[in-house]
Amino acid sequence: QVQLVESGGGLVQPGGSLRLSCAASGNIFSSDAMGWYRQAPGKQRELVATITRGRDINYADSVKGRFTISRDNAKNTVYLQMNSLQPEDTAVYYCHADRILYYSGDYLDETYDTWGQGTQVTVSS
Repeated sequence: QVQLVESGGGLVQPGGSLRLSCAASGNIFSSDAMGWYRQAPGKQRELVATITRGRDINYADSVKGRFTISRDNAKNTVYLQMNSLQPEDTAVYYCHADRILYYSGDYLDETYDTWGQGTQVTVSS
């Protein structure tokens, strides 16, 4: 079974930093575009940043210059380095993968639109 497993959330003071990680697990062959989304209480889920396998990157305007997305294709892992965190960054952060290729017996299979379970990021003094 293919899963995205996130880690790295927590409580941090304004101006602080956190690094989120998301690893695809389950006999993975490769993953296409991956990214991070977030959902604050009472708000819709919104894009934070995405990165393609070729490392084309897109950021939400609200995080440009503060957050950095990166990936390790060999590990099928995506990272989000978050600096200069502000209270408005408080949300549940979700990892997403557009398409994942994985081994199913002797064959390659694929799954689309996979989400992680979410990790809480709280920015507060």
